[in-house]
Amino acid sequence: MSEITSYEKMKDSGIEWIGSVPSDWRVHTLYQLVTQVKEKNSNLQEKNLLSLSYGKIKRKDIDSPDGLLPASFDGYNIIENGDIVLRLTDLQNDHTSLRVGLATERGIITSAYTTLRPIDTSNSKYLFYLLHAFDLKKGFYGMGSGVRQGLNYAEVKELRIVLPSQKEQDAIVYFLDDQCSEIDLAIDEAKSSIQDYKTLKANIISTTVLSGLDGDVGKRKCRIEWVPSIPSHWDTARFVYKNWIRSRLGWKGLKAEEYVEDGYPFLSAFNINNNYLCWEQLNYITQERYDESPEIKLRVGDILLVKDGAGIGKCARIDSLPLGESTVNGSLAVITPNEDLDYRYEYYYLQCNVFQNIIARLRNGMGVPHLTQEAMKEIVIPLPPREEQEQIANFLDTECRKIDEIIELKNLLIIELEMYKRSLIFETVTGKRKVV
Repeated sequence: MSEITSYEKMKDSGIEWIGSVPSDWRVHTLYQLVTQVKEKNSNLQEKNLLSLSYGKIKRKDIDSPDGLLPASFDGYNIIENGDIVLRLTDLQNDHTSLRVGLATERGIITSAYTTLRPIDTSNSKYLFYLLHAFDLKKGFYGMGSGVRQGLNYAEVKELRIVLPSQKEQDAIVYFLDDQCSEIDLAIDEAKSSIQDYKTLKANIISTTVLSGLDGDVGKRKCRIEWVPSIPSHWDTARFVYKNWIRSRLGWKGLKAEEYVEDGYPFLSAFNINNNYLCWEQLNYITQERYDESPEIKLRVGDILLVKDGAGIGKCARIDSLPLGESTVNGSLAVITPNEDLDYRYEYYYLQCNVFQNIIARLRNGMGVPHLTQEAMKEIVIPLPPREEQEQIANFLDTECRKIDEIIELKNLLIIELEMYKRSLIFETVTGKRKVV
């Protein structure tokens, strides 16, 4: 790893987002260092399809039937190794994407993106890191005036930047390549570990709600699909016979102008994350709207189930109502178990592989998956004695809490690593850290 020290002499770059830089670094306008690439892929001369995703330019199968691909690639742009691609569209809606990528091979990419080719190719990697730092600062969103749909090369080429000597550029690139690869490896390991813990949690939930806590108990054949056997003293029941299920119709199209600042909160599928309920970023409705469906007023012990769209099958339980009286929109079904069911046990059953297999079948069977009352009538659930349900729920609450705490720590580690990487890139490409 290169030694990190500070430059002795600094100067004001005159560029707000960069600030002070080493005194011998030069200030340039972007168009002095790059040209715009406009080379149409006439007669499909190039077939190596590339795409920009999460700041990386990756290969894409040009013959794949999946995804939104054009009828012809003749209008695509041919790019080369070392070209810098900017995705400057949809600026008014998407404030999270990484918009700068570096090409590492020849290929074609949509002409909706702006492609820059460094005049001196030895500047390519440093310029990429510098523009990437500008992107991380969300600089593209502040260019121009008003609400911008997007930017073009004529606007971007006026961007003022700094350029160190070639020796310093090479050292900066070498340092960042080395450091960022180590950080990315640590992030990938943390993400992989999180997935392992999520799998462990899912397995514990499925095993426990379908087999109980006593591994030595006798078993009998089970009529539930995907469940060969259950403890011999357990019963089974149809889902609809043991629950009061209701949902609100017509609320998916609730218009934003109907929301109020001080009213009754309503939950939607957006508020369910990893099968937990998030009481933040709620919308509110008037008393009149709230009273339209009096039976859909939430209570402690209810379970919320996403019944439509991509999130179908996600669920959350209501252990408390921190905001008082609340309701839901049309994306959620509200489930109230009867006295035979511990709502926590049923909440875990909705997460087990048996129920999720039912959801997967719905996803594969229709364009927009929808959990109907008819589909729910076919769902059969295992029914341990009530006391045993409570024991299972207590056990799973404890075990899942332990795993969730580990996952949370790893998520915090990922955030810290990503923040460190961002600061490292910015400080290095703008001369706040010396690596020569």
